[in-house]
Amino acid sequence: MIDHLEWKEKILKDIDKLEANLKEIEGINFSKKEKEAISRAKDYREDCKYYLEKGDEITSFECISYSHGLIDTLRIIHEFI
Repeated sequence: MIDHLEWKEKILKDIDKLEANLKEIEGINFSKKEKEAISRAKDYREDCKYYLEKGDEITSFECISYSHGLIDTLRIIHEFI
């Protein structure tokens, strides 16, 4: 079983990975709906950080996972992955 410190480290790595993925797609001319998805992904990233500070690693991990899903979908559509 993963302890709290291991969860926190994993989540922090996921936040860094998300930041890299967001930078990768900067400069693309996104549609209005795609921009909305990016905004939601960023909101979930902030929620992730909030819950991590509160010690709720499970909710934090759920938030960052959802954020990755939104950004990965755009990366697939725009052929980055």
